[in-house]
Amino acid sequence: MIRALLIVLSLSSALTALAAGSAEAQGRGRSPITAALNLGTPGVGVEAQLSLGPVFVLRGGLDTLGVQFDQSYSDVDYTGRFDFDTVSAFVDLHPFANAFLISGGVYVGDRTIDLNTTPDAPVELGGATFTPAQVGTLSGRIKLSDTAPFLGLGYDDSFYRDRRWGFRGIVGVAYSAEPQVALDSTGGTLSNDPTLRARLDQEAADIREDARDRGLFPVVQLGATVRF
Repeated sequence: MIRALLIVLSLSSALTALAAGSAEAQGRGRSPITAALNLGTPGVGVEAQLSLGPVFVLRGGLDTLGVQFDQSYSDVDYTGRFDFDTVSAFVDLHPFANAFLISGGVYVGDRTIDLNTTPDAPVELGGATFTPAQVGTLSGRIKLSDTAPFLGLGYDDSFYRDRRWGFRGIVGVAYSAEPQVALDSTGGTLSNDPTLRARLDQEAADIREDARDRGLFPVVQLGATVRF
């Protein structure tokens, strides 16, 4: 009986020591998984991160962006809107095993720029001039490539401090291939006329040339992370 009691007490002591050691270990370090809330030029987004050790971190996220703006192409003033809805995946390299990082990855998803205008004065389209009545309403769409590789630098202390909350900031560039551009006319007396249609195709080609600089999309992003 006494022997059995001693065994029970010994097991209890061992389990207590293991529990204390586990609690102490958790105090020194947390899970290799974090979640993040981001805000920046790709929009508002959420991310998950997985640390593979002191050097490599995998990230995946979702971002959405909707912004209105004014833009002129070939002296025609448009009201425009960015609509970007993307998923992303990255590998972050922390070469010095600290918060500094080099990031490479890709954004995938629908990235479009819509254009609209109803001219109140004659406009030149594709090298020819048309009256507001002939044109009606012009609407266009600039479609950036669905896949945009990314390269950037940043700071993320999520896995390099013994705190649950962390901070991250990244700057870089996402690259898109030459955009696709379509331009249409509705409600005008010549909206269905082949001559105007041909001029609109030429105007779309001109806009595509002007929009090539949209192929390099600057990424500036700040975020807060929580480690589980």
